[in-house]
Amino acid sequence: MSDSLIAEIPDFNDPLGVLHACHERMLAQCDTLEKLPTHIAENGVDAEARSAISKAVKYFSSSAVHHHQDEEEDLFPLLQHQSLKLADMIFRLKQEHEQLAVLWDSLATAFRKPGDLAENPGFPAQLQQFCELYRAHIKFENEDVLAMAQHIISQRQLEEMGDAMARRRGLRRS
Repeated sequence: MSDSLIAEIPDFNDPLGVLHACHERMLAQCDTLEKLPTHIAENGVDAEARSAISKAVKYFSSSAVHHHQDEEEDLFPLLQHQSLKLADMIFRLKQEHEQLAVLWDSLATAFRKPGDLAENPGFPAQLQQFCELYRAHIKFENEDVLAMAQHIISQRQLEEMGDAMARRRGLRRS
């Protein structure tokens, strides 16, 4: 089970690049998580499985939360009043964020007792549903929303967005 992730993310001078890089990390986490049911069936909840679970819990409980805040508090407000089409897209993404949070909460609860995962018949389906929704969500964001954002958001707005994203993480933008 490989859990290699992108080595670097852009700095907050490129906030849209940071969002794209976060998407890549989310996809990499999903790739690793989707291997868990087979790995556990073959090897039990060994050190490798526990490591993958620990990394996923850490990522989706912190970095992914910040990412959704970046979008909902900084990006979406800049876009939602541009057109009815964008407003509908933003509404859809916010709903998906809520669905993803509910799915993650269920998975995080299961991950608190990793030794029980092998006997949890619903775990593989929950995991698959979470990762499939994330993949579709990210594809839509990257191809539609972030692609439009590059043409709509001003340089000043990008700078303010980068500052807010850095502050959210307790950092100062360089």
